[in-house]
Amino acid sequence: MRCFGFIKTMMILFNFLIFLCGVALLAVGIWVSVDGPSFLKIFGPLSSSAMQFVNVGYFLIAAGAILFALGFLGCYGAHSENKCALMMFFLILLLIFIAEVAAAVVALVYTTMAEHFLTLLVVPAIKQDYGSQKDFTQVWNSTMAGLGCCGFNNYTDFEGSPYFLRNHTFPPYCCFDSGNGTATEACTEERAKDKIVQGCFSQLLYDLRANSVTVGGVAAGIGALELAAMIVSMYLYCNLK
Repeated sequence: MRCFGFIKTMMILFNFLIFLCGVALLAVGIWVSVDGPSFLKIFGPLSSSAMQFVNVGYFLIAAGAILFALGFLGCYGAHSENKCALMMFFLILLLIFIAEVAAAVVALVYTTMAEHFLTLLVVPAIKQDYGSQKDFTQVWNSTMAGLGCCGFNNYTDFEGSPYFLRNHTFPPYCCFDSGNGTATEACTEERAKDKIVQGCFSQLLYDLRANSVTVGGVAAGIGALELAAMIVSMYLYCNLK
């Protein structure tokens, strides 16, 4: 009985932290959605590179809402000893865990397919909005400056974009001098071909692989916490009358 009480208390504290994390993510998500540029100024290239592939604001709001609901269900279920709430907590966490495993497998096995799919989404957006949409252009500029890359695939992504049609050149990041990291002349097609600056998707993959131990450790830690939470919730569920 004493063990049950200790586990119940830990379950409440753990889920209260999840609840607070959900509130924080919701707040940041709303902030990013309302005022994206100020978010970029504070968090820099790392945040801007993520914003190429997902709408960070909506993603954080969705993640915050899920954590908020999980934290509430876990706290309420453990404190009131409500079996229905505990079972809902377990099932939601199980679905999240399965989705994470599936996403990791797809990312590892089907990287080329993912690149092709993202190319179909991102490149047309660059050709349409780079140079005309201020926030979109700022996000890409921050990414290319921070990662030392050019476009999603390479400089050709900018052909036909408002920036290219107006200036008849490519962004200076596509002609970075590897020695000092700056472009001293207009970035023409000839210079862009000569410099061969890597695309941002390839650079991001390289950075992830270079830090694979850290990424893998964080993923394993999150997975272990989720498994522990599922085991504890099921233990409480099975020991309630």
